[in-house]
Amino acid sequence: MSHTARQASNQLHVVAPALLLALAGMLLVGCASSPPGGVQVVDRGHNRGNAPVVQRQPVRSGQYVVQRGDTLYSIAFRFGWDWKALAAHNGLREPYLIRVGQVIRFGSGTSTPQPVIATTSRTPTTVVTQPAQSRPPMTTSPSTQPAARPPVATTPATTPVTPVTRSSTGWAWPAQGSVISRFSSNGSLNKGIDIAGELGQPVLAASDGSVVYAGSGLRGYGELIIIKHSDTYVSAYGHNRRLLVREGQQVKAGQTIAEMGSTGADRVKLHFEIRRQGKPVDPLQYLPRR
Repeated sequence: MSHTARQASNQLHVVAPALLLALAGMLLVGCASSPPGGVQVVDRGHNRGNAPVVQRQPVRSGQYVVQRGDTLYSIAFRFGWDWKALAAHNGLREPYLIRVGQVIRFGSGTSTPQPVIATTSRTPTTVVTQPAQSRPPMTTSPSTQPAARPPVATTPATTPVTPVTRSSTGWAWPAQGSVISRFSSNGSLNKGIDIAGELGQPVLAASDGSVVYAGSGLRGYGELIIIKHSDTYVSAYGHNRRLLVREGQQVKAGQTIAEMGSTGADRVKLHFEIRRQGKPVDPLQYLPRR
């Protein structure tokens, strides 16, 4: 073999392993990538700092089995639906009562689903894939199946009302304090704003409305209040230490509804959201300028 041929052979032996390593690296990167259409689900309570993370997208297929403590509004909030649209999709009418074991469907379909027995789990993983009809059957008769949340008489809340400044659209700040995390519309988990404050600080209703959810059943929000303001808007107040209003109560803008806390969070703060027809919007576009 000539000197030139030996040089070429030696170079090939050096280059070939490098090419193999590069190809292996490319394969590893490909394997680590998310599959097409895949969405990472991240718990708000485990998000440290303001690093962007991915949120569950609105569910448009499958079904959800109603658990004890659920309301139509909390299910719609959890799965990214407008409550009116979800009610219409499932043939529900006022007063929108749902029952434990009832199947709430998100996708289309007309065939009869298999009976589903509810469990006591409160996690949002109870999504089954059988198609449903417009009025899902109960696992037992309606007369013996308990309501997911007992109906509450509508009464005015009796907590203090603080004079507040409203924006031209009628919204007021829900708490004093600096904004430490802003709304993001690019898939980040933060679908509202976070307001820093002191433990026990008053949390105020941002506009007039009725309390449609008060509890801790939505993972990552801690002690949460949802207020319905109209057929279009709801607002949410998370991570409270103590809830001072209950479902069914009417509240005014500036009325105390909770005490600020850190439930489901890594620090004391209020997580505040405004949703328009089920879709999160930037609260800073609605609140008065500071």
